[in-house]
Amino acid sequence: MPSVAARLLRAAVLAAALALPAAAQDQPAPAPSPVLTLNQDRLFAESLWGKRVTAEIEAASTELAAENRRIEGELTAEEKALTDRRATMPPEEFRKAADDFDARVVAIRSAQDTKARDLANRRETEGQRFLQAVLPVLAQVLRERGAVAILDHRAIFVAADSIDVTDQLIAEIDARLGDGSDTPPPPQPAQP
Repeated sequence: MPSVAARLLRAAVLAAALALPAAAQDQPAPAPSPVLTLNQDRLFAESLWGKRVTAEIEAASTELAAENRRIEGELTAEEKALTDRRATMPPEEFRKAADDFDARVVAIRSAQDTKARDLANRRETEGQRFLQAVLPVLAQVLRERGAVAILDHRAIFVAADSIDVTDQLIAEIDARLGDGSDTPPPPQPAQP
């Protein structure tokens, strides 16, 4: 059986928890401010869209790392087999086989490096798509709050917490756009 102190502590915690919603309703709305702030990194990272992109990039990175390990194992075995056959091959034939092997290694390395760069660029591309898609939400919150600007928190030296709209934006973006997988990419400009 819990001690009297433990029961009193639980009762106090329960009373405080029950009083929170009522106390929150009694709080005045934030004073209007012409400038709002947001944490752009959090906005993306904590949104459903950002979480989806992060999960997809992590999965693709894991897959690429496994592919690289598999290729490395195959190339190591092939190099060993070529080295073992060297004593039984004419020098010209060995040189040609070694040159062919080296050319394949360079091509494979280039292809894998391209995959890694594409993966690294994906977050940037998705971040830009996200910002384009959320502009209407940003504009709506700007109007609702009677503000004239939303600045990234890194551009502000000191600000009141009441002008940070990051949490509100995350909730509204998630409600409107979900994880962004259904949002079409922006049209590409015509190539000259």
